[in-house]
Amino acid sequence: MTQRDWRFCLAPMMDWSDRHCRYFWRLMTRRSRLYTEMVTTGALLRGNRARFLRFDPAEQPVALQLGGSDPRALAECARIAEDWGYDEVNLNCGCPSDRVQEGKIGACLMGEPETVADCVAAMRAAVRIPVTVKHRIGIDNQDSDLHLDQFVSSVAAAGCEVFIVHARKAWLQGLSPKENREIPPLMYERVFELKRSFPRLTLVLNGGLTNLNQCQEALGKVDGVMVGREAYQNPFMLAAVDSHIYGEAGNPPLRDEVLEAFIPYCERQIQSGARLHHMARHILGLYAGQPGGKRFRRLLSEQGNRPQADADLLRRARWHMEGDAEPDGVTLV
Repeated sequence: MTQRDWRFCLAPMMDWSDRHCRYFWRLMTRRSRLYTEMVTTGALLRGNRARFLRFDPAEQPVALQLGGSDPRALAECARIAEDWGYDEVNLNCGCPSDRVQEGKIGACLMGEPETVADCVAAMRAAVRIPVTVKHRIGIDNQDSDLHLDQFVSSVAAAGCEVFIVHARKAWLQGLSPKENREIPPLMYERVFELKRSFPRLTLVLNGGLTNLNQCQEALGKVDGVMVGREAYQNPFMLAAVDSHIYGEAGNPPLRDEVLEAFIPYCERQIQSGARLHHMARHILGLYAGQPGGKRFRRLLSEQGNRPQADADLLRRARWHMEGDAEPDGVTLV
């Protein structure tokens, strides 16, 4: 893209949106903005940097999501992200897990807008790429319109221009991360009102979006949408994003074309030491709702994690959907 835009984003999801998943998604949509799993500042500064940061150039535009609350550490990590070629740095102010709370990371930061503002200001001073924030509509009893407006106003004053808003509040005590994704009700109107209150900011709606018509409707009220679990469980929805959301001409790829395009990538990764399961687990939903789709998933699940599994298993799983005999006498084992 010649111009950054946040019309359609794919969410940062721990254990899901790794580099293999993002490459797979990119085969279906060239225009969507991709996000990494959250990486904490400590892991990036003291851990195996390449493990957390490497990505295929085809993934661009891709943003690195950071977890942290120390302005200096976040500024250094933002510089590292820019040096590695990331298109954006996003600060996580929405994850409600106990583990991140203990490290003063995630949704608990919504209770400290001054801290978030300091972090954003430090990162903005360190890099030229956008610094964005992903957050909830509130936490615990700090969930009024006034609290939300004050949070956004404080962080915007520090230089943040893009806010990705999960339209649920988070209960930091009493609910698990999974429950916090499901039990607090979705309140899209709160996000739409936030956009009306801050018309010059870029507001991206996140939470519970399950189809492109729903996304298109939301885009009449906010600047962008972010889809998470639905894109992972039913990834072929992404094949229509470029035409439906961005108005691009041309036919979207077919499922079989996506699978064939993913195989050479898997072969390269296996040659570099990865296991097939690291890639195959992300494509289990490619044939969701299709005849034989369960057979496709079952074969990859049962055989994809075997040490000797190679990328040809993906083709064999596709043949297995039709109940076809294996070519050249090859037998499924």
